[in-house]
Parts: sequence; structure tokens; C-alpha cells
Amino acid sequence: MYGLMGKIRAQDGQRESLLAHLLEAARLLNDLETCYLYVVSRATDDPEGIWVTEVWRSQADHQASLTHEAIRSLIAVARPLIAGMSDRTEFAPAGGKGLPADR
Repeated sequence: MYGLMGKIRAQDGQRESLLAHLLEAARLLNDLETCYLYVVSRATDDPEGIWVTEVWRSQADHQASLTHEAIRSLIAVARPLIAGMSDRTEFAPAGGKGLPADR
């Protein structure tokens, strides 16, 4: 499995708009069997911060998701709302509630 976590900072006053787009991305990924987890969270210490946590079957599956037309369109619309990205961390999930046990 492949995991990715990162903090996205929205342009001033745009966190809720950006959050809505990221939650739409989560909805689009619901039927994608290779995406096990996609969680969008408000940062509690930053009024413009958003954390995104993802778990995928593989890094290649994550990359492939970025080529889907609906995801590409959503990224194009959301990108101007982003002021920056930080604290990006890749990890290898060992398991846990909600993740497949046979991976």
C-alpha cells in the first residue's frame, strides 16, 4: 500500500471553497477500488489550512488517478484557490481499520 499526507494552505478566505472541491474529489474516488482512504480535514491551528490523507493500493494507482478527466478538471478549478502546500509525507500503511487486511 501507498500512503500520502499533506497540508494544503488555501488563499485567504478560500478554505471552505477549497475544502468543497477536495470533498468532491473524495466523492469521485468513492467508486475507485484502488483508493482505500481519502480524508479531508480542517487544520485546527491554521484558519486556511487543510490536511489530506490518502491510502492507495500502490503509488502507481495514485498517479493513475491524476489522469482521470473528472479529477483533472477538479484540479484545474481548485488550483487557483491554493496558496501553498507543505508537510508532504509519503508512508507505507501496515494496516488498520478501513484498510484491506490482505495487502
